[in-house]
Amino acid sequence: MNEKLQQEGFRDELVFIGETLGPFYLEDPAKGKAGAAFEAMRELDAAQAASDWPFVEASVALPLLKAMQEGLEDGIDAEALVWEYRRLFIGPAIKPAPPWGSVYTDRDGVVFGHSTLELRSWMRQNGIARLGSDTTPEDHIGLLLLLMAWLAENRPELLEDFFRLHLLTWSSHFLEQLAAATEHPFYRGLAGLTQVSLEGIQTALHIRVEYPRFYR
Repeated sequence: MNEKLQQEGFRDELVFIGETLGPFYLEDPAKGKAGAAFEAMRELDAAQAASDWPFVEASVALPLLKAMQEGLEDGIDAEALVWEYRRLFIGPAIKPAPPWGSVYTDRDGVVFGHSTLELRSWMRQNGIARLGSDTTPEDHIGLLLLLMAWLAENRPELLEDFFRLHLLTWSSHFLEQLAAATEHPFYRGLAGLTQVSLEGIQTALHIRVEYPRFYR
């Protein structure tokens, strides 16, 4: 196991990133269970948070955090915020930024595609239970961020394979697509902050990733 993953403080930072950012991808701002997380982001001291943000320079984190806060100025049930979450991730129209890895890496661009099944098999082989419902593909970006946090707390020896095989292979590509597709500062900031955080983790752990062909 990577020496840094043996350090409790390093693992705590992975937990923080996963548990902080993951719910924003999974939960509807108005109807979901992450209302407290949205409110906390709205009220935080952005400058202090940027200086404390793991794996990212404060000068990079600060404008992204401010963008997220700007998007929450009218409240977490603001029509523009809620509409943008549903437009990006729910539908019913064609989603401009589907949050599942297989949509980008599977030749047919489907959910529950080949990469989803590989992740599911890896989880089963390692005795890892699903974090979401049976109707949500395991390679949802929000679920993967929460899984990163869970692994950091419970199975840190699996993190390098998780990053190398199942998350970092497509996360930056998706997050670039999300940043380009969104019309709302909250999700633009969220995409950017997630991307620089994951890329910072990759750099810190010296993880070499074999990137797949992207079909979207």
